[in-house]
Amino acid sequence: LPKVFKDGTGGFGKFAPEQGYIELYDSQGACAHLTCTRNFIQTVLPLILNGEEKTFVEWRDGLYWKFRNSGFQSSQAVEVGQLEQMMLDILAQRAGLPLHRFLGAKKDWAAAYKGGGSLLLSDEELVEDMTRYVSEGYRTVKFKVGSDNGTNMERDIRRLRKVREAVGDEIDIAVDANQRWSVEDACRFANMAMPYRPAWFEEPIHSHDMNGIQRLHRMIPDVQLAFGESMRISYAYETYAEKGVAHLQPSVGRMTRMWDLLAIRDLAREKHIRFSSGGRIYLNAIWGCLYDEHELIEFHEPISAPIGEYTLYKPEERGGRFYLQTDIPGNPQRMDLKKLEHDGLLESYTTYYE
Repeated sequence: LPKVFKDGTGGFGKFAPEQGYIELYDSQGACAHLTCTRNFIQTVLPLILNGEEKTFVEWRDGLYWKFRNSGFQSSQAVEVGQLEQMMLDILAQRAGLPLHRFLGAKKDWAAAYKGGGSLLLSDEELVEDMTRYVSEGYRTVKFKVGSDNGTNMERDIRRLRKVREAVGDEIDIAVDANQRWSVEDACRFANMAMPYRPAWFEEPIHSHDMNGIQRLHRMIPDVQLAFGESMRISYAYETYAEKGVAHLQPSVGRMTRMWDLLAIRDLAREKHIRFSSGGRIYLNAIWGCLYDEHELIEFHEPISAPIGEYTLYKPEERGGRFYLQTDIPGNPQRMDLKKLEHDGLLESYTTYYE
């Protein structure tokens, strides 16, 4: 990354999460393109490059249940979701449709909010970034809290006050603690932040502490609690909603079943609570076309923008929305391998055959 990034629990650091890039062909010559992990190469490819021919459902369901004993929060189960994403890409190409239209989208854009706000930024740098996001057309911005290992709430609140003063009353400001605090500390912070009207308070405590979430909700019922990026399957979001979470936030690149994104969206609609999805912004935009204008995708600029420099045929960012191309079947996005190689970021090429 061009600048080291830090959240409330010290996440991200110096490197973007992308490890690799795969082009996966079917027997008819269609080719899916997706960034992938080394784990995908090690665990999934040996199971699909074995000469067998199966339908989409047979591949997806067979592999999904094969990894059941690893757990549905496991990296193996997530890799099945990644394979599903690639198979959907191939099916859309066979149908001659852009992937978002193949999935059922009626529009070609996704509404977004913009996040960033590393704890390593000075107050002035943070305000500059948030006001720039607003000038670009975003009506919701987000930044990190949890300064000095969560001990310096006064710094966080000072930064929230400065951002509120800079962007005005009409812009939503969200804060993300990345599971930094205990229930009691999260309650304390929320009460301190309330005068500045945070749109939501994201992951203030451990994401699996369901009873803690319920207790925190009862302590600060007027604050929207947001959780979801650490969960991999839709059933967990049903529990979130029952415990008082008012904003469900699945992450596109971390789902074990891609259709769970829509199940979670529909759950949020049923419960009349907020929904958004995170993850790789350009892939996220495809699914975001299936959401309404109030169901946002997250554009995490410090992590996503550097990847965008190496992404071909990415959606156009304009006025707080991402507009997708409609003239290329499937998912048009792919990595610019020539640029990666030129810049010394490409370790190797490997070709696998069944």
